Amino acid sequence: MNANPLLKGTLQTIILKLLEDNTEMYGYEITQKVKQASAGEIMLTEGALYPALHKLEAEGFLETFTQVVDNRVRKYYRLTEEGGKEVTSKLKEAQGFIEQLQTILNLKTAAK
Repeated sequence: MNANPLLKGTLQTIILKLLEDNTEMYGYEITQKVKQASAGEIMLTEGALYPALHKLEAEGFLETFTQVVDNRVRKYYRLTEEGGKEVTSKLKEAQGFIEQLQTILNLKTAAK
């Protein structure tokens, strides 16, 4: 993951939203989708991605299954019913934070 500490706080939201939009994905696929969507500006590392996936799974928001592809076992992730509800909650939380941040950062501009 980029050294950007802002990304760390949004990683779970990003993962949940990607899985909502794509039904099921495996780890490398998630990293590539984020890279593509951000035009290469956000690069998730395995060291950041997999602990987040495991935490979401432990909290009951994701379930996993494996599939053999080209003689290799891939672990896929998909949302549970609770995970689907969590996506909505996380997106509302992120949107609210972004709006508050914009208000704070624009205070000087508004005061002029």
